[in-house]
Amino acid sequence: MKILALVLLFSLTGLSFGAKAQQNNLNDALLIDLYQNQRFAEAAAYLKNNYLEPIIDVKILSRFAYANRMAGKLPEAESYYLRIYNQDSTNIAVLLNLAGIQIKRENDAKALFYYEKAARIDTGNFSVYKQMGRLYLEKSDTSAALKNLQKANLIQPEEADVASDLSFLLVIMKKFKPAEAVLGRALAADSSNLLLLRSLAKLEYTNDQFKEAIKTCEKIKLLGNASGDVQSMLATAYYMIKIYDCAIENFTALISQTERTYYLTAMSYKALRKYKQAADYFDKTLGEAISPYTNVYYNEKGDASFKTGQFEVAAEAYEKEQFFKEKDLIYYTLATLYDRDLNDKKTAVKYYKKYLQTKPSVKQQTYISYSQSRISELSK
Repeated sequence: MKILALVLLFSLTGLSFGAKAQQNNLNDALLIDLYQNQRFAEAAAYLKNNYLEPIIDVKILSRFAYANRMAGKLPEAESYYLRIYNQDSTNIAVLLNLAGIQIKRENDAKALFYYEKAARIDTGNFSVYKQMGRLYLEKSDTSAALKNLQKANLIQPEEADVASDLSFLLVIMKKFKPAEAVLGRALAADSSNLLLLRSLAKLEYTNDQFKEAIKTCEKIKLLGNASGDVQSMLATAYYMIKIYDCAIENFTALISQTERTYYLTAMSYKALRKYKQAADYFDKTLGEAISPYTNVYYNEKGDASFKTGQFEVAAEAYEKEQFFKEKDLIYYTLATLYDRDLNDKKTAVKYYKKYLQTKPSVKQQTYISYSQSRISELSK
């Protein structure tokens, strides 16, 4: 079967095994064997050793282009395809191959140039519209993406990738009915397609159809897909229709938790009057909401403000730092700041005392002794 497929490939690209124009002793059976075993780099080298430049025969150039592209030698493949393109700029196969090479190089603008040209020549080519739709979607060109995906969907309405991408765009545009129609047609042909079912779940969830979203998400889970986005949608949908036990079950099953999921779990426990669990999850919510480096940022701001003589701003920054993470020496810094620079003796005494209450190590004996003496002096 593989040999038959390769023979068909040769005939489809117009390559005749009997072509002798610029061929020395080419062994077509060997070439097919190399292709069959995916030894494309060897095939490309074999071709190069058996054809002399300059090569102008389109059939032979196609062989070179194909072997090099499959070998991952994109610059070489492109050069051969361009030589064919220069002879016939309307060759659809060449335009598609040139576009495909540009996609692999992540040069979307050039890929679109070739696809747009192919679309003008072959107005009913599904692959062209599909690829253009995706490329424009990646560029966030909603209008162009929608136009091309709609054309592709019109040609092949049951194709899942296009139906999913098109429904995604329509949902963003709040066109829920057309999106539902697109997915309905594709799902009628493949009711267990997980890509389409996930797209349907997102449509229902976004459109506040929470009961429908639950049904679809549960079906997705039964089919063996319990990805984070599906689990999160399912949990939130249960929360929105006030089935809090199911919401908690699905939220706590999430591998990756966020501030939002912790908060909704806490609110679910609170709604069930399970206040201890609610409080625990509110603590987790706060832990996610606050950066672990917040105290560091305030410390750096305090130091910078102190060095520019903005003592009140520095004091405020250090106080906020302590709110997020207590450090004994910051209390000492605040005490001396209020004592020496802001001349606020009462607040200085408060922070000297807070510093001593942290029970600093004996390595800080100098600071301890100074704090004790200043408390004594300022309290007179």
